[in-house]
Amino acid sequence: MSFEQQLTKVLSQDGFLAALDQSGGSTPKALKLYGVPESAYSGEEAMYAKVHEMRTRIVTSPAFNGDRILGAILFENTMDRQICGKGSAQYLWQEKRVVPFLKVDKGLAAESDGVQLMKDIPELDKLLARAQKNMVFGTKMRSVIKQANEAGIEKVVAQQFEIGLKIVAAGLVPIIEPEVDIDCPDKLAAEDMLESALCAHLDELAPDQTVMLKLTLPEIDNSYSRLIEHPNVARVVALSGGYSRARSNQKLARNNGMIASFSRALTEGLSAQQSEADFNAALDDAIQSIFEASRT
Repeated sequence: MSFEQQLTKVLSQDGFLAALDQSGGSTPKALKLYGVPESAYSGEEAMYAKVHEMRTRIVTSPAFNGDRILGAILFENTMDRQICGKGSAQYLWQEKRVVPFLKVDKGLAAESDGVQLMKDIPELDKLLARAQKNMVFGTKMRSVIKQANEAGIEKVVAQQFEIGLKIVAAGLVPIIEPEVDIDCPDKLAAEDMLESALCAHLDELAPDQTVMLKLTLPEIDNSYSRLIEHPNVARVVALSGGYSRARSNQKLARNNGMIASFSRALTEGLSAQQSEADFNAALDDAIQSIFEASRT
């Protein structure tokens, strides 16, 4: 029953996704921005423990709940840990009514044809089975587009949909994320190529195959309206991609029907050194501003 409840929430409620899925490579930077230097921990396990403390503080804050937040994207290491005595994903759904998603990709391959495809995802079936047991609703996987290279962009989209269909078959909803680098020298042309490739692959889906899309905020406002309106797309969410929260919110508010899935822009201004009152107030302000920008 929880999947149907989660689907209804994702489809119908105002709100946004909190991207709490920094993985091994991006964790030290996320911790540093939070005020935890690399000298504060030693080794991978200690690093993951520190970032789980940060995520736990965010998720357990009274500001963080399902009234404004539709879902949260978790890293596998986070799913395997507990929050207040419950598995992280179960805590999100049962205590906060926030729909859990799981990052399933294993990072990026080297750049070729102006893009970075995903590395192979070994034992994906086992990971998806574990996700379902943990009440996870959907998944997320990221590729990156660096150049307006049509062949490369088609490879990115084809790979995303090939794996996405395996995820659909396993009973989960995949977030397909072909990120266009905000520093792409011809970002507008890349976005045009990406939209065409996404529409072509979406049109091949069966009526009961549902996906979500996570896209960089576009150069031309509302240029992804065809994707937002596509019957196989549950939601189109926007990544902040390195823009500040203020810039991300400004751009997002001009794109009707897109909602946020912010990571750095969500946690901007939060610090390990803040008192609980100051931390909760800062998080509440961040959540409210992103929620408002997502309602347009």
